[in-house]
Amino acid sequence: MANWYTADTHFSHENVIAHCNRPFRSAAEMDTVLIENMWKVVKPDDELWIIGDFAFGPKAKEASYLAGVFSQLPGVKKHLAVGNHDLNPTLELPWDSIHCLVEVKDGPQNQAITLCHYPMITWNDARRQALHLFGHVHNSWKGSRNAVNVGDDVWNFKPVSLQQAAQRAKSLPINKHWSDVEPRA
Repeated sequence: MANWYTADTHFSHENVIAHCNRPFRSAAEMDTVLIENMWKVVKPDDELWIIGDFAFGPKAKEASYLAGVFSQLPGVKKHLAVGNHDLNPTLELPWDSIHCLVEVKDGPQNQAITLCHYPMITWNDARRQALHLFGHVHNSWKGSRNAVNVGDDVWNFKPVSLQQAAQRAKSLPINKHWSDVEPRA
């Protein structure tokens, strides 16, 4: 079993295609590719974490449309960290868990991870190497040394593993406000 993380899928959202320069002709094509890409990495016994903005637009208010998309998601468990576009119909889907912010452990070393749709400057155990995974900013910022954007727009429209996110974190700059909020003791 593995955990997979993604954010900002924006199922059914036509405007996100132009807004984020996504390479799709329509929301229907985008939805199909996103689901196909999930199935390429997420195995049936894995867990899928959507870190906000599952769907948006008029269809995101239709329970039957959302249920149809949700039923196609891979993985034995599906979790949601709520984003600003996650409306009641999304929250009413049969998620295994729903959180605004959640701390999880992942990987062979039980790496501490804080999942929140919004990028944060600091979080619990940030000074002890806890990684923060977020979305919300689409393709405008990949993150910093210990906070990684796992949104579709910066990961080729595929969920990522902890190992992939941690590897990217090593290549990102230290947040310029890090010492302001986490001064050395």
